Amino acid sequence: MTELTLSSPAFDDGEPMPDRCGYTAANVNPPLSVSGVPAEAVSMLLLMDDADADASERRDHWLVWDLPPDRKEIPEGWSPATATEGQNDYGEVGYGGPNPADGEHTYRFRLYALDAELGLSASADRAAVTDAATGHIVAKATLEGTYAP
Repeated sequence: MTELTLSSPAFDDGEPMPDRCGYTAANVNPPLSVSGVPAEAVSMLLLMDDADADASERRDHWLVWDLPPDRKEIPEGWSPATATEGQNDYGEVGYGGPNPADGEHTYRFRLYALDAELGLSASADRAAVTDAATGHIVAKATLEGTYAP
């Protein structure tokens, strides 16, 4: 059995993300590669958050659910036609890049293989998405990247 993995051709795990991914730069998501999706997966969920932010700062940068399980690549600057993007903590739907105010932060991309589609509307927040995914996770993978202003 293969293990679910999430990687990027633009940066290695724990290394700096490209400058263009920043919110005040080009604000484009980095390219991502997916492998090892379990056969029982019906959909996937991708979450990006700021691991170093405190409760008063923006935390959720990207919420994407109902990704097809056969997706192997997420290109830079992706606009999904076959998945749903939710609202980030900038109050926008879609990707909202890093914008740390106090030095370098670590950003987590977490991918979950699910045995169901979530079927939520784009207005769903992170709590609704993670609640809907509870009990349906069959595999998970994490990729971390750093970003400094």
